Amino acid sequence: MTLTLAHYLILGAIMFALGVFGVFLNRRNLISLLMSIELMLLSVNINFVAFSMWNPGANGLPETSGQIFVFFILTVAAAEAAIGLAILVLLFRKINSINVDDVGRLKG
Repeated sequence: MTLTLAHYLILGAIMFALGVFGVFLNRRNLISLLMSIELMLLSVNINFVAFSMWNPGANGLPETSGQIFVFFILTVAAAEAAIGLAILVLLFRKINSINVDDVGRLKG
């Protein structure tokens, strides 16, 4: 059995749906929200790589522009994760909770 473009697109769609469900079903825990957003970004990366491999360029070789976009998305995702976790640590130190509903207590 060979893997086709449809297999990768179905995998990306399933991962994206799991990320969306994670965002909508668990709105209380900030760590789960960050993990769900990362899962959605990774599913988009799978689609970019799959389309770049199955789309031949002008010279007959696979197009690499989708793979270049993946590097930019991974860079933004790493920065988002680092800043999000830093904010989460500061929030936990301040109010001893990572519950999204408790963020309203910071209003001064």
